[in-house]
Order: sequence, then structure tokens, then C-alpha cells
Amino acid sequence: MIVNYVCRHCRTFLGRIDSAAVTEERLGFHSLTPAERRDIIAYNSGGEVTVKVICEHCSQALENNPELSLLANPLQ
Repeated sequence: MIVNYVCRHCRTFLGRIDSAAVTEERLGFHSLTPAERRDIIAYNSGGEVTVKVICEHCSQALENNPELSLLANPLQ
């Protein structure tokens, strides 16, 4: 399974897991609600998974400026 992690705000590539030993259950995806899965996880036709998380830079920006969270795309 190939899993790519990208920032949901700035779209910076954060990392990749490429291992046959990795499963959705081991990554904890099974504990997400269907709505959370749709919001966080995307599957492409090649079998790769993209997981949208928040990078440290965007996390700090939102922490220092909470009003940014009111915008649809605060850090693009």
C-alpha cells in the first residue's frame, strides 16, 4: 500500500509510506467516520492513497491567527 501525506491547506508533500505491511487498520483509518474518511482520505485509480493532514507551518499559523479558520481556504 502506498500512502502519501499532504497538507490540506498549503498542499505541501509531507511524506510517503510504501509498504505491503501497511493496512488501513494499522493506520487507524477504520476508526474514522464515513464523513471524516471522505474529508481526509482520497484514493486514486493507481491504488495510491492520499491523506490530508496539517503541516507544522499551517498549524502554527492557525494557532496564532484563529480567525483564519473561518475562511474556506485560509493558507493557500
